[in-house]
Amino acid sequence: MEYNLTEKLAIIKAMEEVILADGQIENSELDIMSELMRILRFDNSLIKESRDITEKEYKTILKEMPKNKKHALTVLLNEIGGADGKLNKKERKLIDKILKKARAK
Repeated sequence: MEYNLTEKLAIIKAMEEVILADGQIENSELDIMSELMRILRFDNSLIKESRDITEKEYKTILKEMPKNKKHALTVLLNEIGGADGKLNKKERKLIDKILKKARAK
């Protein structure tokens, strides 16, 4: 699946938010994010760039993505959230909020 630059930035921003949701950054979460970015062929330099877009901007971008990309987003966010072996309440709530705003749920 090919993503344009704005979609890549929005997805990275969403993945980072899930990692930060519980206030703890686990190595397993960073590892899975790196692996997913490698698989998706997202350049690591985009991480810094993704931090410059607002929450409203990235959620608007996600909302405009086609259904198949929203499905992929659902999988990505759940993989990141569960990377440390547990998907806690804060992570689940944030994932649900992101997917609802993206109209993927």
